[in-house]
Amino acid sequence: MDSKQRAQMLIWLIGFDIFLIVILAANRLFGLLVALLLIEGLVGAVIFLRRTDRWPEEFSLRRIGCWLLPFLLLLLLVVVFALGVPLYTDWLWFQQLGYGSVFTTEMSARALLFVGAWLVGILLLGGNMHLALRWLPQRRWRLEQPTQGQSWGRRLPVLGVWLLAALIGLGLGLFVQARWLRLLKFLQGLSVGQQDPLFGRDLAFYLFELPLLLDLKNVLMGMLVLALGLTALVYALNVHDRRFPPSALAHLSVLGVLFLLVKAWDYQLKVLQLLYSSHGVAFGAGYTDVYARWPAYNIMSVIVLICAALLLVNLWRRTWGLLAVGAGVWLLSLFVLGTLYPALVQSLKVRPSELDLERPYIEHSIAHTLQAYDLQNIEEVDFPVEETLTQAIIRENPGTIDNIRLWDHRPLYDTYGQLQEIRQYYDFVDIDVDRYTLAGDYREVELSLRELAVDQLTEAAQTWVNRHLVYTHGYGVVLSPVSQVCSEGQPCFLIQNIPPESSYPELDLERPEIYYGEDTDNYVIVHTTAREFDYPQGNENVYTRYEGNGGVPVGTFLRRLAFAMRMGDLPILLSDGIGAESRILFHRNIEDRLETIAPFFWYDYDPYPVILEGRIYWIQDAYTYSSYFPYAEPYDGLNYVRNAVKVVIDPYNGTTTFYVVDPDDPIVQVYAGIFPALFRPAEDMPAGLREHWRYPEEIFRLQTSIYATYHMRDPQVFYNKEDLWDYAKEIYADDEDYVDSYYVIMRLPGWEVEEFLLMVPFTPANRDNMIAWMHVQCDGDDYGRLGVFRFPKQSLVYGPFQVENRINQDPVISQQLSLWNQRGSRVLRGNLLVVPIEHSLLYVEPLYLQSESGQIPELRRVTVAYGNNIAMAETLDQALRLVLTGETVVGPEDREWQEIAHSAQEHYEKAQECLQAGDWACYGEELRALETDLETLVRLGEE
Repeated sequence: MDSKQRAQMLIWLIGFDIFLIVILAANRLFGLLVALLLIEGLVGAVIFLRRTDRWPEEFSLRRIGCWLLPFLLLLLLVVVFALGVPLYTDWLWFQQLGYGSVFTTEMSARALLFVGAWLVGILLLGGNMHLALRWLPQRRWRLEQPTQGQSWGRRLPVLGVWLLAALIGLGLGLFVQARWLRLLKFLQGLSVGQQDPLFGRDLAFYLFELPLLLDLKNVLMGMLVLALGLTALVYALNVHDRRFPPSALAHLSVLGVLFLLVKAWDYQLKVLQLLYSSHGVAFGAGYTDVYARWPAYNIMSVIVLICAALLLVNLWRRTWGLLAVGAGVWLLSLFVLGTLYPALVQSLKVRPSELDLERPYIEHSIAHTLQAYDLQNIEEVDFPVEETLTQAIIRENPGTIDNIRLWDHRPLYDTYGQLQEIRQYYDFVDIDVDRYTLAGDYREVELSLRELAVDQLTEAAQTWVNRHLVYTHGYGVVLSPVSQVCSEGQPCFLIQNIPPESSYPELDLERPEIYYGEDTDNYVIVHTTAREFDYPQGNENVYTRYEGNGGVPVGTFLRRLAFAMRMGDLPILLSDGIGAESRILFHRNIEDRLETIAPFFWYDYDPYPVILEGRIYWIQDAYTYSSYFPYAEPYDGLNYVRNAVKVVIDPYNGTTTFYVVDPDDPIVQVYAGIFPALFRPAEDMPAGLREHWRYPEEIFRLQTSIYATYHMRDPQVFYNKEDLWDYAKEIYADDEDYVDSYYVIMRLPGWEVEEFLLMVPFTPANRDNMIAWMHVQCDGDDYGRLGVFRFPKQSLVYGPFQVENRINQDPVISQQLSLWNQRGSRVLRGNLLVVPIEHSLLYVEPLYLQSESGQIPELRRVTVAYGNNIAMAETLDQALRLVLTGETVVGPEDREWQEIAHSAQEHYEKAQECLQAGDWACYGEELRALETDLETLVRLGEE
C-alpha cells in the first residue's frame, strides 16, 4: 500500500469514527464507544506488529505514528466531544438566561487552574525523574554504538517518566480546578472589619484566605512526597550494588528540604486552626490550646527547620549522624509536645480550676457562635402564663383564631392528590404554607402546584414525541385556607379544578402553565409541529403553543447535533417536527437549575409558589455558608450561615433572578464582586413578591438547634449545662416525634396587628414541660427578627407531649378514639399547635379519620386544651366554647329539619345579596354554608 492509498484509508477511517461517535453518544451507548476505542487501538497495534518483521530493530516512531494515528485521533475526538458538547450547550443556556459572564468566569478559572496545576505536576514530577535518569552512572552497553532498536529502547524510560508525570499531573489538575471558587474568593477579598480574639486577624482571612492556603499546603506536601518517592524509585531501579551515588543523595536531599519547609509552614497553619479546636469545654481554642499546643507547634516548626538546614549541609558534608539526631528529635517532639505536654497541662493545670481558666474562651465561643448563626440580636421576653382567657378575648383576636392551622400538610397532601390531581399524569410534590390578603382579610393558606409527571403516562403513551414534544408542562394551583373545613371534613378550596377556578379576584390565574418546577426533570422542545397538550377538558384535550421566551433555540443542524449528543436522544437530530423556531427547555428542575447557575450556595429544601397579578412565581431561599468562622460551634460541618439571597423563578419563562436580601453578609459581597451580573438588590424585587417572603424553615431549624444550647450566655451556666433546651415532643398519627416549626398568623402580646410568624416550642432537656418558644417574624421591615418568649420556671407550663397524654387519659375522648379505630377507620392525630393569645396558651390538635380502604383523610374533630380543661368537638369554635365555658354547642346534626331548612333559605338569600354586591368572598362563604345545610337535610332524610 503506497502513501496515497494509506492517506485515503486514514481519512475514511477518521470519518467513520466521527460518525460512530455521534451515533453512539446520541444514544448514550458510552460503553460501546469505549469498546470501539479499545478495539481500534488493538487492531492498529496488531497490524503494526505483523508488519514489523524484525522487532525491535525496526521499531520506529514513523511506523508507530502511521498505524496508531487513527486510534489517537479517535481518542482525541472522544475527549473533545465529551467535554465540548456539555460546555457548548451549557454556554448557550447561560447566554439565553443572560448569565453568560457567570459561565465564562467559572470556566476560565477552572481552565487556568487545571492547566497551571497540570504543568506544575508535569514539571515537578517529570523534571525530577528525568534528572534522576540523566544523573545515573553510564552503563557499559551504552558506550557501544547503539542499533536503531537500542536507540529507541534508550528513549523509552525518558518517555515513560514524562508520560507518568503527565498522567499524575492530569489528576492534580482535576483536583485543583475544583477549588476554583476558593481562588476567586481569595483574589476578590475584602475586610470584614472584625478581628478574631486570639491572633487579631480580620475575619476575612479565615473566610476567604485560610481555606485556599490549606489546599495549597496539602497539594504541595502531596506532590513533594510523590516527587521524592518516584525519584527515589528511579534511582533504586538503576543503581549498582544498591548504593546511591552522591548526585542522587544530593538530589533527594533538596526534595527533602522542600518538604520540610512546607511541613514547618503546616505547623504554623495548625496554630491558626486552633480557633476550630474541639478539645475544650467550648468550641474553639481553650486554655490548653493557647498555652500548650500553640507553643508546641512553634517549637516543632523550629525543629523541622533545623532538620531542613541539616539536609542542606548534607549536600557538602555527609552529616548523617546529625541528620539522624534531628529526625529523632522531631519524632520525639511529636509525642512529647504534640500529645504528652497538652495532656499534662489539661490534667494538672486546667482541670482543678477549669471554669476560671476557661471562662474567657467560653465567652469567645458563645459570642462568636451566636454571631455566626445571626443570633446575637435575639430578643428574649418573659411570658407570664395567666389563665384569664375568655370568650370576649377570643372575639378580640379573630386574626389569630381564624388562622389556627387545622389542616396538617401530611393528610392534606393525600387529600389534594385524591381530589385535585384530576389525571394520572399530574402530581403534587408537596404542600406549602403562605398568606394572602383576600377581601381585606389576612389569611393563612396552603397551596400546591399541579406538576406534570410524564413517567405516569400509560405505557402506550410513553413515546419520545409525547414525553418531549406534547406533554410539556403542568397546570394550575390548588389552594385552601388552613382553618376552614367544608362538607365531609374536606378542605374548602379557594382555587381548584382545571382550568383553575378561584373564589377571589386576587387569586385569578392568567398564566397557570408550569414549565419549571420541583419535580420537572425531563427536557421538552416547544414550537414544533406537534400539538402541545395544555389541559384535559372532559373527554377532549385542549392544546396550546408556548408563548414564552424560555429555552435555547435549536433550529440549526449544529445545535440539534449538540443537544442530541448531550441528551442522548437521536430523534432531536432526526425528527421532522423540530424546525427553525423550535426551542429546547432543560434544567427545568428548580434545584438543578439553581445548582447549575450558582453552585456555591446552599439552597433550602422547600421552594414555594406565589400567586401575583395572574401569574405564578417560585421563591427559593439561598444560603451563604462557611466552615471557617473562628470560635463558632459547627452544625453538620458548617459554622456560619446567612439567608443572604432569595431567588425568583418564573415557571413559565424560566427567568431566574437572584436578589440580595442581606447586603451586610461578607460572603455575598465577595460573590457579588466575582459575578456582578448575577445579583440584583432586594429593592428591585416587585413589592407583591416581597410581601410573600417566608423565613425559611431549614435555617430556622439550624438556628433553634444552636440556640437550645447557646441561649446560656453566662459562662458558668454554660459550663455546667444547667439550662439545656430541647424540641418539644408530640404524637403524630400513632408515633412520638419532635414538634416541627410551623407558620402561624397571630398577634403577640404588645403587638398591634397580627403577623405571619414561624415558631417552635422548647422544653428543658429530658423534660416534657414547656420552657420557652422561639419565633421569627416574616412581614415587612420586621422580616428576620428573632424572638424568644420564656415561661416562668417556678410554675408548670404544659408541654405538647404532656397535653397529648392528657388527651389520651380523658375518658370521653379516649373512648371515642377507640370506637373509631374499631370501626374500620384509622384516627390520625395532626400537629398539636401551641397558640399564645394575650398571656394565655391554647393547645389545638385536629383529628382526622381515614377509612382502611380509602385514601382521603377527613377532618372530623378538633381537640382544644386550656389550663386544666380539655374538650373535643366538631369545630374549633365549638371546642373553644366548650373548653372555656363548659357550654355544649348545638351542632348541625342536633337541629330539627325545619330549623335546618330555614337556615338553608337564609344562606341562599344572603348569597344572592352578596352576588348583587359583587362580594365574591361573601358569596362563596354563604354557598358553602348552604351546601352544609342541604347535605344535613339529605342525611336526615336517609335516616
